[in-house]
Amino acid sequence: MANVLLLDHSEVAGRAMAGILARGNHRCVVAGNTGEAWDRLWELVRIDLLFLELRLQSENAMFFIQRLRADGIFKRLPVVVYTNVEDHDSIKKALALGVQNYLIKPYNDDHVYREIAKACANPWLNLHFEEEKSFCAQMGLRPDKLRQLRQELMTGLERAAALFPAFAEKQDRFGALAQITALSGAAEAAGVWAVVELLQELQGKAEAGNWAAFMQRKDDFEHAARLLYCYLNPAHVPDGLLTESEREARLEAEQRELWLGRDVKRLGLIVGRQEVEKLLDSLPGCPVMDTVAAAFQMATEKRAAGLSQVMEIVAEDTGLTAQVLVAANRLEREERTPIEDPRTAITLLGDVRLSTLAKALPLVPERRLQFPPITWAHFRMFQAGVARLARYVCTHLEYRALAANAYTAGLLHDVGKLLLLKLYPFAFQAIAGYARHEGALLAEAEQKYIGITTRELGERFARKSGLPLPFCNVIRWVETPESAAEDVELVAIVSLARDVCLHNHVGYCGDTPKDFCPPIEETAAWRVLQGRVFPSFDLGKFEALAHAYCKELKLELSGRRLDAAQ
Repeated sequence: MANVLLLDHSEVAGRAMAGILARGNHRCVVAGNTGEAWDRLWELVRIDLLFLELRLQSENAMFFIQRLRADGIFKRLPVVVYTNVEDHDSIKKALALGVQNYLIKPYNDDHVYREIAKACANPWLNLHFEEEKSFCAQMGLRPDKLRQLRQELMTGLERAAALFPAFAEKQDRFGALAQITALSGAAEAAGVWAVVELLQELQGKAEAGNWAAFMQRKDDFEHAARLLYCYLNPAHVPDGLLTESEREARLEAEQRELWLGRDVKRLGLIVGRQEVEKLLDSLPGCPVMDTVAAAFQMATEKRAAGLSQVMEIVAEDTGLTAQVLVAANRLEREERTPIEDPRTAITLLGDVRLSTLAKALPLVPERRLQFPPITWAHFRMFQAGVARLARYVCTHLEYRALAANAYTAGLLHDVGKLLLLKLYPFAFQAIAGYARHEGALLAEAEQKYIGITTRELGERFARKSGLPLPFCNVIRWVETPESAAEDVELVAIVSLARDVCLHNHVGYCGDTPKDFCPPIEETAAWRVLQGRVFPSFDLGKFEALAHAYCKELKLELSGRRLDAAQ
């Protein structure tokens, strides 16, 4: 993979070259003028080849080539003129300045790749250094000793960047010459001739008392140090050269190390509550897994199928359910009764709004929830399992009027974890791992890492987004139903469904289930519900039915129908 700089004021040319280089698995940096090109070279150093348009807006590109050839470091940089200018004088001048080739637009993929291969066959960066094997044999050095000498020279150059302006200010000729002599000896011993040439030039200025030149040398020393760093670390890619995918991968690696490598017991929080809430409030909507969002978008674009397919997809997903309810409740309507049914919300939104919504969903890559025993499939199974069991509980406890809302609340109750995945991709993995290792509740682990629970995150998002109040209450109090002051029955029903699904291993949500399912009568949810059922209610029979239903759910939600399994 080569690093290519294109100097061309044309945006079209920049896009075309970037496309050619991407197809060849090369990196591209585009500069629109000579000043920007020079800055990119100084900043990045590791540019393998420069493509250049001669006809720049109000600038002479030929002068830029001359400037490169006069520079102690970039004089060896390969340059290919790729231009609309075809006159013989320009060709002669360019070739006299040592350009690698002179090509006429439009761009040609094969020509571009050929020039890159030619430039990379003998990299210009290496030409500033003696070849390691022969130099070591000549000087009686081991390779590791040569590397040490070059690292020490790099450190000396970084130090000189601060020292030499001070020599100029004091006009300290003796100190300047002593430092130049020491650095020159180190550069010769390390076989770094670009630095030797730089110091020879500076020595002449010191002997002539040209102190103004010293004030300008700080950048040169820093630049020479960067040259050495790039040579000693060939795998290093400066940020400015990274492709979008490389930049994402580097950021991801840094975040993974931050979250998974942190000892929160010793070092405390990674982020604080205020920072988390601020980031949460900036979200444009509820996150949706990228694979689910793709299916949703396909369904909204398939107008002939009507809305039934859209309803089926939404009815199985936490993020989509939240999004359609939020969008529908924000519509201008005469009737201001909150919309609590996702099917009604979908109907009110209609084809056009749903299609627009599908294209603007905040996405979470499915791979972010792939750290066994937690996977996206298991997490989604748990949400759907809780939703279905909550509806099942309503039927058996004679709360049929709550059945639809219980299903939707079951889907939404863990929305805080989806929000956390979007805000901090590796936080959930770190928190769940800590809870398993320490035998702690997930909520306790969340407090140790982010100073807030996903229950609180979910409730804050739900209230600010305008989700109906019953769902806000379920999200907040589902693990502590006795604390709920409103929608108490709904909260307790979803809480009961959650507890039974958790300990029957219907999917996985990050909480650590018990090895056995505790009796329903011992749950906090039942303490709320027991006084709200008929005296004749047979809890033992219901408990057996609920456990049997969980077995059905595990088969059905994993794609294996019960009848097929039999």
